[in-house]
Amino acid sequence: MDKKIAHAEEHLDLLIERHPALAPCRGSILQAYLMLEECYQHDGKLLIAGNGGSAADAEHVAGELMKRFQRPRPVPPAFAEKLIAVDRARGAELAQNLERSLMAIPLVAHEALSTAYINDVDGLGVFAQQLYGFGRPGDVFLGISTSGKSKNVIMAAIVARALGIGIIALTGAAGGELAQMADVAIRVPEAETYRIQELHLPVYHCLCLMLEDRFFGEGAAL
Repeated sequence: MDKKIAHAEEHLDLLIERHPALAPCRGSILQAYLMLEECYQHDGKLLIAGNGGSAADAEHVAGELMKRFQRPRPVPPAFAEKLIAVDRARGAELAQNLERSLMAIPLVAHEALSTAYINDVDGLGVFAQQLYGFGRPGDVFLGISTSGKSKNVIMAAIVARALGIGIIALTGAAGGELAQMADVAIRVPEAETYRIQELHLPVYHCLCLMLEDRFFGEGAAL
């Protein structure tokens, strides 16, 4: 097996063991991981959007990537020295407590910007506007929609495509237009909203675990 994906396969094995219904999604989850790995290898970022429960999932994903999930993520020694050089006492505390991140921005979290755009311009373009502002070629957009039909998420995907940003869709079995637009579509095999959401969580937890192992596991470069 390719060493590059051996650790990812181990996480996938555990995911399918715990959630056998996700076996048909194994290949798409691996593809999504490889897209995200490539993004982070080149100092890119993940931009995430969804509505309702999927908005909560967007923030959840960002929380797992921006700080430790399972593994310690201490700052590099050279940066710790710089912090201490700026302020010996507080710098030492920061060097002890700061954790390395994989940059992830939940587009659902910026209330002032979102409400200003909705009020002044257009409600359906609220994620598209933020993606246009934050996004750069080489980034990845994760659109979460149980139906695959969320208009504001699809609008953001259109902007992502125009900017050269990779698109991952996390949907239910139907997939909708969002899955058709995506480079990788993870379509969990459920049709009811709450059941789809119940399977979305282990999928993105698995992705976060694979990425954390890749970038912060034993032998990973600081």
